[in-house]
Amino acid sequence: MDVLYFAWVRERIGHPKDRIETPPGTVRELVEDLRGREERYAAAFADLSALRVAVDQQLSDFDAPLDGVREVAFFPPMTGG
Repeated sequence: MDVLYFAWVRERIGHPKDRIETPPGTVRELVEDLRGREERYAAAFADLSALRVAVDQQLSDFDAPLDGVREVAFFPPMTGG
C-alpha cells in the first residue's frame, strides 16, 4: 500500500510517500504506526483535526478499514475560493 503526503504534511515528513507492506486494520492504526516511526511523523500527525484522509482516492475518515486498499493520502483541509 502506498501512503502519500501532500502540502505541509509532506514538508514535515520530508518525502512524498511511503510504501507499507503489511498495513494495519484502519487508517487510525496506520497513523499510530507512523507516529511511532520518528519525531517528524509524530509532528505531522500530532493533530488529526488538521488533516484529511483519502482511501483509494475517496475522502474517508480515520476509522476506515484498510483491507485491500492500495493507497492512503493525507493532506490538510482544502479551502474554497
